[in-house]
Amino acid sequence: MVCMYTKIGEHFIEIRCLSETIEKWIQRNFMAELSSKVRPDLYIQLTEGYGVPFDDYNVVITKEADTISFRRADYLIETSTDYRNAKISVHNELALKHALMNMYSSYMVHHKWGLLIHSSCVIDKGKAYMFAGHSGAGKSTAAKLSHPRELFSDEATIVKITAEKITVFNSPFRSELDRTSTQETSPLAGIYLLNQAIDNQVLPLNKSNGFLNLMDKIFYWSHSSEETASILQLLQHLVNSVSVGELYFRKNNTFWELIS
Repeated sequence: MVCMYTKIGEHFIEIRCLSETIEKWIQRNFMAELSSKVRPDLYIQLTEGYGVPFDDYNVVITKEADTISFRRADYLIETSTDYRNAKISVHNELALKHALMNMYSSYMVHHKWGLLIHSSCVIDKGKAYMFAGHSGAGKSTAAKLSHPRELFSDEATIVKITAEKITVFNSPFRSELDRTSTQETSPLAGIYLLNQAIDNQVLPLNKSNGFLNLMDKIFYWSHSSEETASILQLLQHLVNSVSVGELYFRKNNTFWELIS
């Protein structure tokens, strides 16, 4: 069995697996932490050969006394109730990525650390700007058009939320664009909801509309009213701390004139 160490956000993770395919995918997509001197926050055991190829996003959640299971057609997560120890079985690489997103998002919310948001994120002049939206909204397009600005994410942005500040972390959960930043963190300066258009325009949103528009952009698989409440509290603090606007943008980099 191979034992690997990686870090997502501020959290150290120990990953064990028997599969060479999984080992190579982890090494390709996650930063390696060679030392095991730091006690891991999460322990994950990975196996392959589960289920069938991706069919839909439906996840069945089952909670027992000391375990929670997240079952999709192409993956199965069996985790302790504090999300620190998990066994994950997957069908392929896509299933592995989605399962790890599920696991890490659940860990973040349970420990009231932050949120995983469906968005791309770009660094400009030392500050992070997040472009949120569902598939097809233009997240990757906005990220590509932002070159040579550094890229933190093109699919799922890791956001730490505290009373003092909002911080974005370089994300390993990517769709098509590779990591370009040597930075690991950056303060979040603005959130933009994407709309492709013939002219560039930014329409500020009030906090209530910002909250409502971001609610369905969060990756989460809530199984209890307590965790739903945690998500709502974290999101409320986010929109109270960072401006949210609708960005109508042309398919070139001129929209940055309205942002930075």
